[in-house]
Amino acid sequence: MTNDDTKPGKILKTDAEWKATLPPEVYRIARKQGTEPAFTGPYHAEKKPGVYRCACCGQELFDSKTKFDSGTGWPSFWAPVAEGAVEAKPDYAHGMMRTEVLCSRCDAHLGHVFDDGPRPTGQRYCMNGWALKLEPRGDKK
Repeated sequence: MTNDDTKPGKILKTDAEWKATLPPEVYRIARKQGTEPAFTGPYHAEKKPGVYRCACCGQELFDSKTKFDSGTGWPSFWAPVAEGAVEAKPDYAHGMMRTEVLCSRCDAHLGHVFDDGPRPTGQRYCMNGWALKLEPRGDKK
């Protein structure tokens, strides 16, 4: 693991290092920009209070207080846990124009953000459950 001097705390690993340390489904989705089929991944129907962390590096990404049932089959949130927790970039794959959401610490692919979410933000962070790891409220890392 090395830190990028331009972004303190940035985690950089080779593809081989990620593949050796992550479960296959997490690797496929988070490192290879995969998507789990709707209603099949963990957390789409999860109601436990807690913090959703990056499945690759453990960074806090979303709080269950901002989670809502979007009806899409993926865990959805109306805001990240903090400014700078996630990064967004244009995604033109599959003939669509979307905004990809990445972990700001390790660049894991998390999902996409759309402008059809609830108040107060109007955002729907539609995440892959396999890219997240729930830390239930009151538990330690």
